[in-house]
Amino acid sequence: MELDLAQPVGALTAQLVDVPSVSREEKPLADLVEGALRAVPHLAVDRDGDAVVARTRLGRAERVVLAGHLDTVPIADNLPSRLDEDGLLWGCGTTDMKAGVAVQLKLAAELAAPNRDVTYVFYDAEEIAAEFNGLRRLAEHHPDWLAGDFAVLLEPTANRVDGGCQGTLRVRVQTTGRRAHSARSWLGENAIHKAAPILTRLAEYTPRRVEIDGLVYPEGLNAVLIEGGHAGNVIPDSCAVTVNYRFSPDQSEDEALERVRGIFEGFEVVLTDSAPGALPGLSHPAAAAFVAAVGTPPAAKEAWTDVARFAALGVPAVNYGPGDPTLAHTREENVAVAAVEQSEATLRRWLTA
Repeated sequence: MELDLAQPVGALTAQLVDVPSVSREEKPLADLVEGALRAVPHLAVDRDGDAVVARTRLGRAERVVLAGHLDTVPIADNLPSRLDEDGLLWGCGTTDMKAGVAVQLKLAAELAAPNRDVTYVFYDAEEIAAEFNGLRRLAEHHPDWLAGDFAVLLEPTANRVDGGCQGTLRVRVQTTGRRAHSARSWLGENAIHKAAPILTRLAEYTPRRVEIDGLVYPEGLNAVLIEGGHAGNVIPDSCAVTVNYRFSPDQSEDEALERVRGIFEGFEVVLTDSAPGALPGLSHPAAAAFVAAVGTPPAAKEAWTDVARFAALGVPAVNYGPGDPTLAHTREENVAVAAVEQSEATLRRWLTA
């Protein structure tokens, strides 16, 4: 089988969806993407693992990057794809984010002389732990492949520009006690009971809402897991509350961690995971031209995305792509073909006007 890049973008989306590519199993799709792009004469194509990068080399004054991941979450009895009478394409990965990948492929094949040089990045393992992320691997091994003045990550945003992204960190807030038989509880010290002030501080915390370049980033501080206890007749001697802090990109990871440590002063706080946020990146002329091409006001991205990896490389980036993000990862995942066509038309206009 070969990818048909000449077919309409909706049909191309369906073809991509019908090639299963659960995280760590992207090779068949990456092979198809690489083969299709190597047949395009105006592109230079490179590959690292299951990530494929294609670039124009026209000597334009600016270079922009269009990026999207090839992998999906596990299939939920929602393959093969199906197109209904209302123009909705149903199936695993339709929204997150093979519709965006189809847009990239159409533009890569058809824009031989865009007004800016373009790098098209197709990468693996976005949906699982960061250690496997293909964009992270490219940033570490081939940062020159990702170089540019501005980047668009085609994650689903319902075709709205979402600037930057929140940062995220997780900590374990820990308590200790003394183990005893629950029949003689006075001989012990209950570590779970000692966690009550942790939950009280979380319940009483007022999240910040931070405005940056006209976009408002709401923060969140929440318990997401509690661990403690040994058996139904044992006073526990340890307890840990895992707390997730989604922080505004006005803070660095270190500053966010210090804020969390201050909130839980008096408790042991252990960092378990962290990723930086990304500033909106809308001040660059290429970004302003892109927002103008979209034609609707941008908003803050209320999540973490791989735009942060571009920001770390000094490349301002935004999220923009077809599909309702609330449908991602669901059994009912679908995308309107009209929305995919709109995304393609917008990006084409931006790259050719």
